[in-house]
Amino acid sequence: MKWKGRRQSSNVEDRRGQRGPGQGIGGLNPSLLQPLLRLLFSKVGLFLVGGFLIVSLILGKNPLTLIGQILNGGVQTEATTPYKSTAKDEELAQFSATILANTEDVWHKLLKNYREPTLVLFNGSVSSACGSASSAMGPFYCPGDEKLYLDLSFFDDMERQLNAPGDFAQAYVIAHEVGHHIQNIMGITDKMNQLRGDLSKTEYNKYSVRLELQADFLAGVWAHYSQEMTRMMETGDLEEALNAANAIGDDRLQKQSSGRVVPDSFTHGTSAQRMRWFKKGFETGDLAQGDTFNAKSL
Repeated sequence: MKWKGRRQSSNVEDRRGQRGPGQGIGGLNPSLLQPLLRLLFSKVGLFLVGGFLIVSLILGKNPLTLIGQILNGGVQTEATTPYKSTAKDEELAQFSATILANTEDVWHKLLKNYREPTLVLFNGSVSSACGSASSAMGPFYCPGDEKLYLDLSFFDDMERQLNAPGDFAQAYVIAHEVGHHIQNIMGITDKMNQLRGDLSKTEYNKYSVRLELQADFLAGVWAHYSQEMTRMMETGDLEEALNAANAIGDDRLQKQSSGRVVPDSFTHGTSAQRMRWFKKGFETGDLAQGDTFNAKSL
């Protein structure tokens, strides 16, 4: 890819070297424990406890967490650990910011009032509006805060463990997560959440597959217009993306991990399906052809 020297997005939040909120009592800052105990065992504290319990039940929060937030001025701090970035890490961070900027340019062209998501770079673990997550989960999008979460080590895993190297393979990963952001903007994510409580796990998995394949399609649409607008793609780039889509198909991953394939447990689609829908988006660039939910065959 010809990506160097191009605009980088300002919507990047670098949390590398940070970890999630401290694991004290209910996420409470340990330095606040002693004053909290004095408060709880005072006459005023006994009166307040009842009130906090009622409020916490209404808000669905741990009462100790709620009290701790109040004592801490409503701020949850994140503990930091020493982090030393390598030259390769910094290049990957710049690459990711460049691809994000490119997705912004493409989707502003295709959608009215496009809201730009934020890319959060982290290592190890991270806290999001969707809960805490570890690097083992891989990249993900959280509709609650409209942020993409990426541990750059995943790109190394793609190359070494999945045999899916290449910068355009990495760009496909970012574009796929932006595809989930598009689904969120279009209200598709909300419809999926409504289905969750009405369907069995097996039935919901079928819808999840269609959601993920649509995100692959949207990544293909991005690639189509990105190439049209910037000519960043070079010979072999399309094959890199298709190889990555093939490497992360449910059937292939299950076969590698357990030696058996269980279609009812698929949540992202087979290798063939993922390649097919990305390629369809890339070849057509037509958003109207990406309705995977009503497609007769995937």
